[in-house]
Amino acid sequence: MYLVAIAWIYVVVMMAVAEAASPNGSLLGAFFTLLLYGLLPLSIVLYILGTPGRKRRLREQFERERAQEGQAVNASEPLLTPDAGGQPPAAAEPERIAPVREKP
Repeated sequence: MYLVAIAWIYVVVMMAVAEAASPNGSLLGAFFTLLLYGLLPLSIVLYILGTPGRKRRLREQFERERAQEGQAVNASEPLLTPDAGGQPPAAAEPERIAPVREKP
């Protein structure tokens, strides 16, 4: 992943140098070439490609914290969740008021 990023930055730097060295080019044009063709798109791509690694690190941190909490409380007691009883939810209650019918 980093090899492609380094190669892309190399190409963009060469484009910026060509822009600055050309007779019709300018340093401002070279700067914007470097910024808009290189740094901005590359930062977006590296951010997107780094998402799985960030999620993995967050998950590992969450599991470490959960393991520390389990050791602090008592590892033999399971953590209870609100609907952990295994019973089905109660049925809906029937309507108490009969619907009003219009008279013919």
